[in-house]
Amino acid sequence: MPDPASLPVLGWRECLALPELGITEIRAKVDTGARSSALHVEAIETGFRDGREWVRFALGDDCIAARRWVEAAVLDRRQVTDSGGHRSERIFVRTRLRLAGAEWAIDMNLSRRTHMLFPMLLGRTAIAGRFLVDPACSYTLGAPLATPDRPAVA
Repeated sequence: MPDPASLPVLGWRECLALPELGITEIRAKVDTGARSSALHVEAIETGFRDGREWVRFALGDDCIAARRWVEAAVLDRRQVTDSGGHRSERIFVRTRLRLAGAEWAIDMNLSRRTHMLFPMLLGRTAIAGRFLVDPACSYTLGAPLATPDRPAVA
């Protein structure tokens, strides 16, 4: 386990990338109270290929410039309890996360986060042992890039 004093510090919200999904930048809420990470998807379709379950999901405007479909192998289906205490089964995929100049694999569930402020929730298992979190800070690694439909956040 690394010395905690040597770990980079994240704020309560950060920008990260999911390169295998074609997401070069996405705003994420860093939530140490959430065990798993979640990505907002517009639609989900499942099927089988070569005896393995696959998921096809649509990324919305919060993730990329225009809606598009992405495919990934289903890692698992798990019961997840949301912040309101409601349990539901969610599909989990494994993908690469790029943050603070490093890249590693994370397990992430796919869900509709339509009414949430952030299209991604970065949970504690994805960052455990890699970062400290200071909830008084925001975008410690740099503010999101400005786009015509989304101004930069200060």
